[in-house]
Amino acid sequence: MATKDLTAPALVGLTPAKGRRVRGAGPWAHLPLGITAVLLLFPFYWTVVMATNTNADFYKLPPKLVPGTHFLENVNQVLTSINFFGSMVNTLVVAVSVTVLVLFFDSLAAFAFAKFDFPAKKFLFTLLLLFFMLPAQLSAVPQFITMINIGWVGTLQALIVPAAANAFGIFWMRQYMTNAIPDEILDAAVLDGCGFFRQYLFVVLPIIRPGLAFLGIYTFVAAWNDYVWPLIVLINPDMLTLQVALSQLNATRSTDYAVVMTGALLAIIPLVVMFLFFAKQFVADSVAGAVRG
Repeated sequence: MATKDLTAPALVGLTPAKGRRVRGAGPWAHLPLGITAVLLLFPFYWTVVMATNTNADFYKLPPKLVPGTHFLENVNQVLTSINFFGSMVNTLVVAVSVTVLVLFFDSLAAFAFAKFDFPAKKFLFTLLLLFFMLPAQLSAVPQFITMINIGWVGTLQALIVPAAANAFGIFWMRQYMTNAIPDEILDAAVLDGCGFFRQYLFVVLPIIRPGLAFLGIYTFVAAWNDYVWPLIVLINPDMLTLQVALSQLNATRSTDYAVVMTGALLAIIPLVVMFLFFAKQFVADSVAGAVRG
């Protein structure tokens, strides 16, 4: 006699894990998300509005909240006032170089901290955390003296080499690798004859791609927006980075805020493109890792 399946109808609409009924989120659940999104996007929208209007519109009451028709005029003013594209190329070289070096050195050091035992490991990691908590401004004077002694003042090397590794990146990747990389995989790689660098290249890197994507976005944005250290060390007008060049749009007596906003908007566009690309990769790798797990 065929037995009647009594369990299947009872489980309809229930989650397999805890047996709780799944309910769709109502419209009120999305209200906080919508308000937060508006608050976060409004500064960017305001930049677009001001970049398409004139400086006189900046002082109007009530303020204009719709884009204008002066964007091309403001762009032309930016391009004639500063070496925009030359500064963007310099910034792109610095940001890409710093990002690549940080991803390599920080992940390599984090791999050693996360999965290997060596003398003074705890002491070195504690020292790393101490450097992580120190403000970056404390190192400006010693770094500048070092750049003078080696003759790098006014060159892009002075921006790239000191930023080639940082405490945050090592700490972040170490924490990520501790949970993401099973010891059994590394043990199997050792049995297959893999040394440290072969384990890093062929076993570790494919697993930590989501962590590297986040660190890459964070590092690129920080290098692109860096202002204080380039302002200190770059003395050649042809080697200025974009943020330092944009600061020249602020005149001594009067500032055309529409032009300033236009320069800021043009500087943001590469960051938005980079974020959209790498964020997509980050989400894809995270989902793929969850499915494999």
